[in-house]
Amino acid sequence: MNGGEKTLEIINATVQHGRRTLFEGLNFTIRKGEHWAIVGESGSGKTALLKTLAGEYFIARGDVRYYFFEEHVRRHPVDSPFFTFRNLIAMVDVRHQFQNLSNTANFYYQQRYNAADAEDAPTVAEYLENATVMRGRWTRAEAERMFQLKLLLNKRLIQLSNGESKRLRIAAALLKNPALLLLDAPFAGLDADMRARLGEILAEVARSGVHLVMTANPDEIPPAVTHVRILSRDGGAKTFTREEFKPELASPARRKAAGAPNIAKLWKRKPSPYRTLVRMRNATVKYGDAVVFEGIDWDVRPGERWALTGANGSGKSTLLSLIYGDNPQAYANDIVLFDRKRGSGESIWDIKQKIGFMSPELYQYFPQDFTCLHAVESGFYDTIGLFRDIDREKEERALQWMALLGVAEYKDTPLRDIPASAQRLCLLARALVKCPELLILDEPCQGMDRAQQENFRSVVDAICEGSGAALIYVTHYQEELPKCITDRLALGGGGI
Repeated sequence: MNGGEKTLEIINATVQHGRRTLFEGLNFTIRKGEHWAIVGESGSGKTALLKTLAGEYFIARGDVRYYFFEEHVRRHPVDSPFFTFRNLIAMVDVRHQFQNLSNTANFYYQQRYNAADAEDAPTVAEYLENATVMRGRWTRAEAERMFQLKLLLNKRLIQLSNGESKRLRIAAALLKNPALLLLDAPFAGLDADMRARLGEILAEVARSGVHLVMTANPDEIPPAVTHVRILSRDGGAKTFTREEFKPELASPARRKAAGAPNIAKLWKRKPSPYRTLVRMRNATVKYGDAVVFEGIDWDVRPGERWALTGANGSGKSTLLSLIYGDNPQAYANDIVLFDRKRGSGESIWDIKQKIGFMSPELYQYFPQDFTCLHAVESGFYDTIGLFRDIDREKEERALQWMALLGVAEYKDTPLRDIPASAQRLCLLARALVKCPELLILDEPCQGMDRAQQENFRSVVDAICEGSGAALIYVTHYQEELPKCITDRLALGGGGI
């Protein structure tokens, strides 16, 4: 640790949120010129540390000193009791907080695919117009240029891809010209080109005098970072300079889930009754004059395992929405699902019953007040939450899948009170519980630590090896693809 002037300091703090104690005896110091990456296994408190720095969690004992705020007030006296250290901090969370034009309701799952409801969402231009802007180095024109937002300005927020949304939110945070920029998993959901671009942007932001603190994958720490803090689930922490740090120092040991059943007992091999799971001919989706893609021909047959790839905004999630029954434009296309032409009398629930599904959008909008076990059990009914009496047999089966994915310990805990990676694993268990004909997994490993990723990929490979299930798998990381992948469909330029 260098001896530079302190810009922020947490001193022997006990940090609480609700009834939970998150940290005891927490000490953390940021000095001028330092930029930090927070790494560690799931549940170690990475996001909690960011939110503590942001002032979102209660300090029951100890102290936090925001020296950068004290310095700002000395240099720029502000005659307002409402101007606090929070005015000089910007945080980009994993979930967005977009609202409808009325500012009275949040977005809902499937809204992006319904043209009439999507019109109730602001455009990117309107969102930037209403963003908090402080005078300083970072202007709207500069943010639009750096994050390649000009082509998105007329697009509704609800219609942004996961990666496009991330770019916009980081850009908006910079417009605040903060002294401290907090980023929770900033690279998650970005395609390879944008990840490289973001690394360059963060270096430029750091040079401008903004202090950076981010959670990150140990293998993906950007050049701007000068120090790394490794957190562990037992409350321990180790600090390294960038030069001292090696990714293997932060790699959690692979954890074998206690009491996990054999996959063969949960997902028995059975012949598929269908000849074709998906068939598209000249599939096209557009909103007004904006074409998402056109001319897509695609066949998915029983037992095939597909990787679906493409840059942010290329239409991957929209293509999947035609299959999963979320997009009404499916009726305007020549699509066959499970040997039956779409629109020939089948219900959306008939389709969903045959598909296990997980996506960043489902994670974004899934209600968090359900217990984890009930969230997983809802997968039997394809509902966004459990709204019926408990079925003990299904509950036991859901718990077995949770054990297999290493999240059974959270069965009685509300989703909102567990780590983001564990929330995703619960929603993945939800996709698996009914042993569907087709698994659609859209960026399933976002936010997971390495051990969780390896365990999940091994589960997917074992399912594919031991059953006739078909798979469509989306990721921006080649190394995340399970071994069972046999085919690839790449989207770009409005088509294949």
